[in-house]
Amino acid sequence: MYLWIVLALLTAAVAVALLLPFARSASAAASGVSNAARGNSTRAGEVEVYRDQLREIDRDREGGLISTEEAENARAEVGRRLIAAAAENDADKNGGIANRKHRIATALVTVVPPALGLCLYLSLGSPGIPDQPLQARLENPGNNIALLVTKVERHLAENPTDGSGWDILAPIYLRLNRAGDAELAYRNAIRFIGPSNARYSGLGETLVVANDGIVTEAAREAFEQAVKLDPNDPRSRFYAALGLEQGGRKDEARAAFEELASATPADAPWKGLLDEHIVKNGGTPLAVKPAAPSLGGPTQEDVAAAQDFSQGDRKAMIAGMVDSLAAKLKDEPDNIEGWLRLVRSYAVLGDEAKARDALSTGLAQFPPDGNDGKRLLALARDIGLDADASPAPGGARP
Repeated sequence: MYLWIVLALLTAAVAVALLLPFARSASAAASGVSNAARGNSTRAGEVEVYRDQLREIDRDREGGLISTEEAENARAEVGRRLIAAAAENDADKNGGIANRKHRIATALVTVVPPALGLCLYLSLGSPGIPDQPLQARLENPGNNIALLVTKVERHLAENPTDGSGWDILAPIYLRLNRAGDAELAYRNAIRFIGPSNARYSGLGETLVVANDGIVTEAAREAFEQAVKLDPNDPRSRFYAALGLEQGGRKDEARAAFEELASATPADAPWKGLLDEHIVKNGGTPLAVKPAAPSLGGPTQEDVAAAQDFSQGDRKAMIAGMVDSLAAKLKDEPDNIEGWLRLVRSYAVLGDEAKARDALSTGLAQFPPDGNDGKRLLALARDIGLDADASPAPGGARP
């Protein structure tokens, strides 16, 4: 009932706002019409009287009762009065037209918007659903996040030590970019129902978000607590290492990143990111697993097996494998593992010129500012090769 009263008042207010300009423009015409209505018939009679006077002046001039000059002066005066009376009569007619337009506009504004709104509501709305108070909606919030948050907040206002409620709200607050509320919720959840990897990790992430991506000391401590509760959590381990890096503790950061990289699968999507941070902190990416045998080239096992050969046979075997690998890379130039093995193999053979040429050609395929290019440069530093990051002219292949 109250809803319909409010809607009716709103409709009336909108109608008044739309009609006000019409009312102002028609007010002057309406006042003129009301004043002229009383003498409308008199004014019409005046026009006919002035016309009779003009005809009478013509008759008097033709009969010689008045001179031509007197007739012209009399016609001018009567004509002036006739024009004035005719103009007032036209104004009365125009005022009536304006008044009719105002009435039409009033009818359209008053009837059309409510009728259109009613039709839209009947076609798009749900008039058959009864009113549902806020309390009823809170009892069944469904997928409405705002109602869910309101419901839990009301519950926590009456039960502030319910850690489960805080545990529910914390990640929702974080998704809603309410970092301050999320931090309070995570800390309350940890205090009332105990620590867990998810709670400490969420707290650390909240602190990072609140500080524009900076892993503060408090955030790093939270991630370290999360790692203690679950040593296999790569996200917490990464942020903890990142906090050491941002704090200028490069040696500790490098060791943390290397430890995480050693436990990370080679095909993990974040493996390249770990290598970047290892290089950034003065380290070299961990050695990758040997490439598939189809690439050719000597593996560590091949080199070990060749130790029993004579020096000439051993070099010949390794050189043959290296040449095979170089030939395969001409057909498969996008294989970063092959380029790493080729550079390393030439270094094992002591052929620094070919190692440098392979490195330069590899960098032509994998730019130095990319992850794979950084791996090539890191290998060059590791084997003591004075690397020149500029690719070979024309990108020639070995």
